[in-house]
Amino acid sequence: MDTHSHDDAPLTHSPRDWVLRAAPLPQLERIEAYFHGHGFDMHRHDTYAIGHTLSGVQSFRYGKERVNNLPGRTLVLHPDEAHDGRAGTEDGFRYRMFYLEPAMIQQVLGGTPLPFIKGAASNHPGLFRATQALLADLDAALDPLELDDALYDIAVALQAAAGVRKGRQTVNYAGAQRARELLRASLEQGVSLAELEHASDTDRWRLSRDFRALFGTTPYRYLTLRRLDQVRHSIALGVSLTDASAMAGFADQSHMTRHFVKTFGYPPGRWLKMLKVQRAV
Repeated sequence: MDTHSHDDAPLTHSPRDWVLRAAPLPQLERIEAYFHGHGFDMHRHDTYAIGHTLSGVQSFRYGKERVNNLPGRTLVLHPDEAHDGRAGTEDGFRYRMFYLEPAMIQQVLGGTPLPFIKGAASNHPGLFRATQALLADLDAALDPLELDDALYDIAVALQAAAGVRKGRQTVNYAGAQRARELLRASLEQGVSLAELEHASDTDRWRLSRDFRALFGTTPYRYLTLRRLDQVRHSIALGVSLTDASAMAGFADQSHMTRHFVKTFGYPPGRWLKMLKVQRAV
């Protein structure tokens, strides 16, 4: 029975579900996962989510579209685009994905708007080849030069798969980058709009537009996502949810949990239960 046509079916989680995180790389997270039925609720994150379906039918809502992805195509979820995830058949689905900060793409593109893949799934052969460098073997360690080569190829392939967009507005890349650096340095104490305006040497409206075009999300959501990254790192090491929330700058645990569910589609407790032992470098 195909489950992707039953959007109103009860959302049940299988004990067979698992998520395995690969050894960390700078500004890059790689996972392999399996979900038997419902995977995760509607959510969004401020990274590119790029991956390959390894088996089964990977079914998800992406904006107003329903996407059913099969092996052989490349999934490219644009930063800040809402999506969910579930198996398209009773066999479940397995996939590999990497989550890439837009800033790393900007190192190659040098300040042009982020490439957008319409419909999230691409048959572009160059993009599939380029992404294989990060997805073919999650156990393999990548040295810095090898990673730089892979990121360059992925950025160029993303542009090719997205096509050339006309009528681009000029953006203040240097100013947005300064604002991004201030946000990363202000996780615990937060930062004011006035401080961001001063750092970027531009007004808040121009900064919001440029930041979204260059890094895929707003300054506020970027700050929230970096705090959640710190929470996941802490609780994976055994820190309590309460302490991890406070250490990352959230008002309290419930505040953090609300943002965690909105961002990842499930609460932090379920994430911990699914998490497998990290692969060795």
